Amino acid sequence: MVKPFSAIQRNAYLEEMEGQELDLLVIGGGITGAGIALDASVRGLSTGVVEMQDFAAGTSSRSTKLVHGGLRYLKQFEVKLVAEVGKERAIVYENAPHVTNPEWMLLPIYKDGTFGKAATAVGLKVYDKLAGVKRKERRNMLNKKKTLEKLPMLREDGLKGSGVYVEYKTDDARLTLEIMKEAVHRGTKAVNYTKAEELFYENGRVAGAKVTDLISGRSFNIRAKRVVNAAGPWVDELREKDGSKKGKYLYLTKGVHLVIDQSRFPLQQAAYFDTEDDGRMIFAIPRDGKTYVGTTDTYYDGRIASPRMTQQDLDYILNAANYMFPGLKLEEKDVESSWAGLRPLIHEEGKSASEISRKDETFISESGLISIAGGKLTGYRKMAERIVDMVAKDLGVKAKCTTDKIVLSGGDVGGSKGLENFLEEQTKAGVALGLSEEEAGKLVKLYGSNVKRVYEILETSGEEARHFQLPKSVFASLVYGMEEEMTVTPIDFFNRRTGALFFDIQWVRKWKTNVLNYLAYRLHWTHNQRVRFEKELEKEIAYAAHPEEKVHEDKVAQ
Repeated sequence: MVKPFSAIQRNAYLEEMEGQELDLLVIGGGITGAGIALDASVRGLSTGVVEMQDFAAGTSSRSTKLVHGGLRYLKQFEVKLVAEVGKERAIVYENAPHVTNPEWMLLPIYKDGTFGKAATAVGLKVYDKLAGVKRKERRNMLNKKKTLEKLPMLREDGLKGSGVYVEYKTDDARLTLEIMKEAVHRGTKAVNYTKAEELFYENGRVAGAKVTDLISGRSFNIRAKRVVNAAGPWVDELREKDGSKKGKYLYLTKGVHLVIDQSRFPLQQAAYFDTEDDGRMIFAIPRDGKTYVGTTDTYYDGRIASPRMTQQDLDYILNAANYMFPGLKLEEKDVESSWAGLRPLIHEEGKSASEISRKDETFISESGLISIAGGKLTGYRKMAERIVDMVAKDLGVKAKCTTDKIVLSGGDVGGSKGLENFLEEQTKAGVALGLSEEEAGKLVKLYGSNVKRVYEILETSGEEARHFQLPKSVFASLVYGMEEEMTVTPIDFFNRRTGALFFDIQWVRKWKTNVLNYLAYRLHWTHNQRVRFEKELEKEIAYAAHPEEKVHEDKVAQ
């Protein structure tokens, strides 16, 4: 059976792309590139995607993991942005309920804090109106007593009350993957670890790209009528290759999040609160037995591919958490994992990182290269619509955007209303196949309606798990990742496919060798490839668990 998104068939997809002229080549496999590919494919455009790293490996797996309505943008009077992303998050929820769920957020109000009580009440009411928030999810204002009943760990000194409103929690990397998988299902050819080395031109117009498969080393010339640069933090590098980096440019900022076990940070109610010193606001959010806290927002000019948590980042977030939750007394040793990501913002003279607009920007060069940068995860679909509208008009395609009605891969669970029943039924189905209730429940939440394919793997190949000394649930997840989600390396599996590097790092340490063994066997790695991927995994584990100043790469694999 031909699997259109298999790690084993990557070369075949590249050969197919080289063998035709595409309508559209998208460079960049984050959420923006995935959204563009889906919209273009739905409108009938032959579409290819190349991604230099893994899908979602950049900004799209390193966010605060919220499909957020952008409450804080009201402070910057970004009314149109708040209205658009507020409505968009409801669409994301309906189309991918398995990776998106409502999360009530508490916004504590303190004397001399960022938000006063009256301003918060008005702000949240305006936010509800602009974002089209459902009646049952509209904000509530609480007094001090009710606030402390909801979140007894809060600092009491100066507390006046709180506002409670709804955000939507997501798994950003899996959301990106589900969009890409839906695009592939509808005809897109997408390949990771494939770098656009240079653009080529015909009659002064960009006509495609020479790309290199970073796994095999082979190069391919992919021709396309239109080329879109959706490379996130790398957008300006591609504009430089095109000779069109003029005017506005990217301003990269770094955001860091820490993950702490609930035994040390027993947070049951998500919160969005002021820091003590600089008045920035950060989130603390419970997830899967952990609490994650972030984020920082600092200018970044280091290596784009590998932003890291520094000691300063770690201390800043711990101090903020200890200030707001004084009983915790968190220390560095309590941090189990972390992640650092880059925001590709559009430079604005005289503004700090936190003040720069999160609006997206489109650049069209003289050669016809279309570049898109900035924007929010929540607004990915509208960004894609604007880009594909341009491309479709150029190519004489009259079809309009319909992605607001398209259920994403894994989302066929009966909508947000049918999700609970689906989870219950499929968990029982997993238990009937010999999984524990916990194992089955995790798989259903991770894969949504695609869990049925994972269960098929269990039924047909489950016995092979013994040979590699892997639990059946891990084995089935790994095989599904390789065959249906283009899992190429162990870090793809432990980070973007399962989220375990951040939220269950001990599980990663437990199964890393066995997972490496299976990937090496199925993908026919050379000895050098195995060494390379093992070192990469060890390095990412080390950097997740420690500030970069304390990680010595020569000792990582020891």
